[in-house]
Amino acid sequence: MKTRNSFIVINILCAIALGACSTATPTVSPAESTSPAPQTATDNSGLSSNSQDTSTDTSSLACNDGNKSAVLTPEETEGPYFTANSPERDVLFEDGMNGIKLVLTGHVYNENCQPVANALLDFWQADANGVYDNNGYTLRGHQYTDANGYYELTTVIPGIYPGRTEHIHVKVQAPNGKLITSQLFFPGVSLNDSDGIFNENLLIVLQETSDGMQGQFNFVIPTQ
Repeated sequence: MKTRNSFIVINILCAIALGACSTATPTVSPAESTSPAPQTATDNSGLSSNSQDTSTDTSSLACNDGNKSAVLTPEETEGPYFTANSPERDVLFEDGMNGIKLVLTGHVYNENCQPVANALLDFWQADANGVYDNNGYTLRGHQYTDANGYYELTTVIPGIYPGRTEHIHVKVQAPNGKLITSQLFFPGVSLNDSDGIFNENLLIVLQETSDGMQGQFNFVIPTQ
């Protein structure tokens, strides 16, 4: 009898245990149930690094489409951050540098739209955070045009800082000609309208590429 009663008790306990197992609901940790939202890389430029307003209309380029004459590139203030004796180089971009890579190309012409060979171009700018290197030559360099007046600069989109929109400083000079000081600007930057130095005639023609941005600007300078 005792053996039979013990057998019944064991059966009841097993039934209870099986019922608990069949009704249990598995749980998933929050980390497993959701995926993290993708992060967007940002810098201090006026536009997101995922998108850049562009202006691909090359009709605004000086001496384009067979034009035989053009007005001189407007001059702008030098500003307080020019450093003389920059290294001769056409690549200012460095590995690991923050910001959106920019390859700026164009030509230097005279007022009759003839290319100016061996013209000096001296560029300097802030980094992607709006900071200038005033102790060295980061994002500073000069170069000379080739026989066709062509130049190419590899750099980054400069960042903004209080009172200024995105811009690149430049000095341009024909051999034995007058030295021209100016600045280049970027389309679609919200601070353009509030920057007292901004000049729409100095806008770069800009388009997106697979690894950054491609810009174009033609300079027209006096040769005497």
